[in-house]
Amino acid sequence: MKIEVPIVSAFVDGDSGGNPAGVVLNAERFSYEQKQKIAAAVGLSETAFVSPSESADIKLEFFTPARQIAHCGHATIATFSYLRQNGLLTHDQSSKETIDGRRSINMEGDLAYMEQKAPRYEQLTDADLELVLAALGITSADLIAGAEPKLVNTGNSFVVIGIRNAEVIKRLQPDFDLIEKLSDALDLIGFYVFSFDGVEYGRDAGARMFAPRYGIQEESATGMAAGPLACYLREHLGIDKAEFSLEQGRWMSPPSPSVINVRLHIGANGNVESLFAGGRGALKETTEVELW
Repeated sequence: MKIEVPIVSAFVDGDSGGNPAGVVLNAERFSYEQKQKIAAAVGLSETAFVSPSESADIKLEFFTPARQIAHCGHATIATFSYLRQNGLLTHDQSSKETIDGRRSINMEGDLAYMEQKAPRYEQLTDADLELVLAALGITSADLIAGAEPKLVNTGNSFVVIGIRNAEVIKRLQPDFDLIEKLSDALDLIGFYVFSFDGVEYGRDAGARMFAPRYGIQEESATGMAAGPLACYLREHLGIDKAEFSLEQGRWMSPPSPSVINVRLHIGANGNVESLFAGGRGALKETTEVELW
């Protein structure tokens, strides 16, 4: 069986860059094992599988080349942008069903904003922090003053690490084996490393994301990591904003510039109660996969 899979770049910066994801429609016809084989054959960091849902507008399942994951920001944006651009989604208030619940999706034209949970933070032990620094090949002197690395979860867990100098973050040579071991131990998707230095005008921070546990050495846009970073910037670094513009992909090789917008919903107590991360997707190409 041959399957045509649209490749949609999500969180494009203007009309270029972004993070490509496969989008497979009518996925109810495939078994779990077939979905995993398709994702491996597509070979991108994530492929989204779209099928009918009884509790939301669509059911979305996400597979990396190695395994299924609960959520994927850029594949969600890619899917909803693609559906809107092809006339398959006509209303602005939408939703997705995932393996751990329903999430709201807001559409603004062909921009999609996906809901994430209120943030949960965990302190790293001194031993874990030492291993995080070793995995990135940096020291505590490279960190942003007052920005202690933390585990942040708004649906998936990431360690958020702030580096003060853009040249340091550009030259990182991660130890992917060590990152994978730490990610297993702490149940992480991966590391989200950011800096305020060297970003485009109007952007709040730039980031890199490493997730070898899921077969991703580095990806160019990570909506499920941008949400935790925005919460961390507000609630731990005291940046009094409810909307953040975050760039990613400019410092990877080869570059694929991306921009992720995060909107925080602040409760009466001043804490983040929920958030939406969004951007636009653009069709890049269509690839053919043979399923055996």
